[in-house]
Amino acid sequence: MEISKDHPRYRSLTTRERISGLSQEGIVAATGLIAHGRGEAFDYLLGESTTPEGELAEMVAAAHMLEASNPVISINGNVAALCAEEMISLALAVPAMMEVNLFHRTEERVRKVCEHMESMGAETVLGREPDARLEGIASDRALCTKKGIFSADVMLVPLEDGDRAEALVKAGKVVIAVDLNPLSRTSRTATVSVVDEVTRAIPSIERYVRELREDARERRRLIDTYDNMENLRAVARRMCRHLVEELEGKA
Repeated sequence: MEISKDHPRYRSLTTRERISGLSQEGIVAATGLIAHGRGEAFDYLLGESTTPEGELAEMVAAAHMLEASNPVISINGNVAALCAEEMISLALAVPAMMEVNLFHRTEERVRKVCEHMESMGAETVLGREPDARLEGIASDRALCTKKGIFSADVMLVPLEDGDRAEALVKAGKVVIAVDLNPLSRTSRTATVSVVDEVTRAIPSIERYVRELREDARERRRLIDTYDNMENLRAVARRMCRHLVEELEGKA
């Protein structure tokens, strides 16, 4: 489908076409399309822009990743479709490993997602040969690698589901979620919940990785003073205000 660049929803429509195409290739699960639409609805409430609360969470996320001994970025089908290059760039900047982890898991689909990431420039993507299992997860998302997710101390889990987020936290890991819904189980469970659209959030986290790399004191200050639940409450209040202001402004 050809979309005019003059269309007011050009970016949104082209993104939808991209993930729809990758769904047909087996990289994005059919339910991933539903999840993307749900995320777009919450992004409307943010004004489709990064909020101060999102910016703060992105700074704290960068600090945690730099402080980590074994940071790992989890990749699912939607992440691969939406921001493969941005994820690769962030992984190189930290540096961190990437591991494919899927809810709708088949060996073929894991292979396709890994190959998609590699076609975009990733050199090493874990996940094809899981040799460990996380406790507390009933689905195949429990499958992981000892080198990656199983031994990670800090996990970046964009577009995550709540049960695995809870299991990762219970396993003693710092969990950084990217989730546009501040009410989701993932957001309320994670150590740091970045309420922002993933293609804005990941480059922002990378920018702060570069800014904070040589500033250990600021990294510790950010980590020690951050209150995730208060940040979630603040972004929820902002969403409510934005909704009211938009409606009143057009009344």
